[in-house]
Amino acid sequence: MDLKDYIREIPDFPKEGINFKDITTLMQNGEVFKTTIDRFVENLKDKEVDLIVGPEARGFLMGTPVAYALGVGFVPVRKPGKLPSEIISYSYGLEYGEDTLEIHKDSIKKGQKVAIVDDLLATGGTMEATAKLIEKLGGEVVSMQFLIELESLKGRENLSKYDVNSLVKY
Repeated sequence: MDLKDYIREIPDFPKEGINFKDITTLMQNGEVFKTTIDRFVENLKDKEVDLIVGPEARGFLMGTPVAYALGVGFVPVRKPGKLPSEIISYSYGLEYGEDTLEIHKDSIKKGQKVAIVDDLLATGGTMEATAKLIEKLGGEVVSMQFLIELESLKGRENLSKYDVNSLVKY
C-alpha cells in the first residue's frame, strides 16, 4: 500500500507557494491509518523503546497509537503554557524568529530509551528541540519516526546523529 495515495495535497495553503500535505484523508481511512501505525511499530519493535514522545499536535495523533501498540507510555511535548506541572523548556531559532517547546520535568527518567513520532520532517528544528529536551532529562533518543519527509528541506541532514525513518518522501 502506497501511503502517499492517501495524503491530500492542497496548493497555496496556508500561503501561496506552499503545497500542504493533509494527513486527515489518510487518518479517515481505518485500514490505511492502521497500516501507517503498524509500519511505525514494525520500525521500532527491536529498539527496546521505553517511551514514545510526540510534539504538539500531530505528533500526538501519530505517537499515541504507536505507544499503545508497543505497550509503552506516551509523553507530549507542548508549546509554552500548556503543561500543568513543573516543566523544562528549550527555545530554538526559526527562519523569522524563535519558538519554544516544553516537557514535564518528571516525564522521562535517566537512561530511558525514547522514540519520537511525528507527522512531518521539514527542516528538523522541532525534532532537534524535542531531542534536546529528552536528552536534558537523561533520556536516550533511539529513533525518530515520521509519516512524511520533505526531502528538499534537508531536515534529515540536521538530525544526522539520530536514527531517522520516514514512511513517505516528497
